[in-house]
Amino acid sequence: MVAVSFAVPGSLDTPTGGYAYDRRVIAELATLGWQTEVVDLGDGFPRPSPRTRAAAHALLARTPSGQPIVIDGLALGVLPEAAAVLSARRPLVALVHHPLALETGLSADEAEAFHKSERSALAFVKHSIVSSPSTARILANDYGVAPDRVTVALPGTDPTTPALRDRDGRLALLAVGSLVPRKGYDVLLAALATVVDLPWHLTIVGDRDRDPQTAGNLSTQIETLALEQRVSLVGAVPAGRLTEFYASSDVFVLASRFEGYGMAFAQAIAHGLPILGTTAGAIPETVPCEAGILVPPDDSVALAAALRRLATDPGERARLAAGAQAAAARLPTWQETANVFDRILAALA
Repeated sequence: MVAVSFAVPGSLDTPTGGYAYDRRVIAELATLGWQTEVVDLGDGFPRPSPRTRAAAHALLARTPSGQPIVIDGLALGVLPEAAAVLSARRPLVALVHHPLALETGLSADEAEAFHKSERSALAFVKHSIVSSPSTARILANDYGVAPDRVTVALPGTDPTTPALRDRDGRLALLAVGSLVPRKGYDVLLAALATVVDLPWHLTIVGDRDRDPQTAGNLSTQIETLALEQRVSLVGAVPAGRLTEFYASSDVFVLASRFEGYGMAFAQAIAHGLPILGTTAGAIPETVPCEAGILVPPDDSVALAAALRRLATDPGERARLAAGAQAAAARLPTWQETANVFDRILAALA
């Protein structure tokens, strides 16, 4: 049995797509014969306290010499000094879900600092694994990573049986993602406020604790727009409950300002849901045109027009649902995702 260390910032149970990706890859690697040691680098990344940073350096230094170590980019990007030391005796693999500098809401100075730090850290890794071709291009074009040192491992999906959607009445809209600025919930609410003449209800499933200020702002916006009876913020939910939300919804909608892949979009496709999203980041690579409507990010007018179109045209919803079901058959499994890691890690080990 071969061994690999997998370093993550905080608990693997954190309810985000990136942590879900890490969890599933680690589980699948075990089935492929890898002995995986999970190294919890602590909370607060990508802005760790000095104490957390020092503890992370110490934990990484204790990983076995010569053994591959995969470091989640949320931590690696702010640990260039640790990467420099580790690279002398361990083959490092960066797992980049999306570059830190592309998070919404950063000041220009903070974005520049993240970019400089992550670019420096990536220079010390043997290989980078990313979740989309879009992110691979960003690393090559903006971070100086040689294209032959980057491999795409698309997130897997679990096979599902799409629910029958032949319901009349109120349109059930679903959005899934942590309540952070990058997900564009403020834009979505602004768009929905202009189509209140139509029957719809939006359920937002996502962690409200990751960014309390954004969560508070969204609650205030819902009250200001008088949407309290039409928008439900249910927080993070267990996987089984999330599946129920997908099965009971008519349209998946998310106004993201950037996505390194968009696992929630892929999950919605797997459930046969029509998609309404944006053209930001890797979303156009994740959502084929036959499965959804994509509008420019931060364009509430275009988003509202698309919402009205889907709400008033059952035939269009049915067409996109059929496209999603066809696209679902082409989505990779988690075993296929892990096979990419297996190949890279075996070569380094």
